[in-house]
Amino acid sequence: MRKRVLASVAASLTLAALAYAQKPKSQKEVEAILAVQNAKTADERIAAVDNLITKFADTEFKSWALNQAADAAERKGDGPKAIAYAQSALDSDAKDYQAMLLISGELAKGTRENDLDKEEKLARSEKLAKDAMPVIAAAAKPNPQLTDDQWAGFKKDITSQAHEDLGLVALARKKYDVAAAEFKTAVDGAATPDPATMVRLAAAYDQGGKPDDGIAVLDKVLAMPNLNPVIKQYATAEKTRAEQAKNGKK
Repeated sequence: MRKRVLASVAASLTLAALAYAQKPKSQKEVEAILAVQNAKTADERIAAVDNLITKFADTEFKSWALNQAADAAERKGDGPKAIAYAQSALDSDAKDYQAMLLISGELAKGTRENDLDKEEKLARSEKLAKDAMPVIAAAAKPNPQLTDDQWAGFKKDITSQAHEDLGLVALARKKYDVAAAEFKTAVDGAATPDPATMVRLAAAYDQGGKPDDGIAVLDKVLAMPNLNPVIKQYATAEKTRAEQAKNGKK
């Protein structure tokens, strides 16, 4: 159910920033960059990224491209490959907050109860999410064509993603009150609240023994117009669980 709400926005912002700040070194490099941008499927995008960074190892669009490949791999459900591309982006740019958050989220959602390295992965996820936030806060507007409001909204939404990742870490640790607090911060702080995050907030309330709070959040989600059918399915199922938990207390 995880939705990285900022992938396409971040991609366009980053490409716009790069195009404003620097130029490709040849027409062939331009064509390779456009192949990444215009890819229709996840597999096509990954192949285009591999082609770009293989043929133009010194491209100034490397971090952007690697993030595109990471996002494509994540959309395919290939967490290890997504992490590998994002780590390469982070190796290329230590302040790449998009890569930090992708790795953080993949580690948090992919960690299982009986993993021998469970706490190691969760600790790394937590650190990356926390490290990303001051980098985001300090990030300058990449392109003067963006309005101040657009840039502020983007920063709010991507900071919200960091808090969601922290909520996922807390859920994996069964610290439901902490998870609920992080998810609530994510929802309240977003310029555009994500209904998927709201469902996670409700689940944290329910698992923490607060079904009334969970139901209140889910009612808001289910009242949203044009709600994604997958989110609606999860929200409906979670509301059923919350109502059962509430009735079981009586």
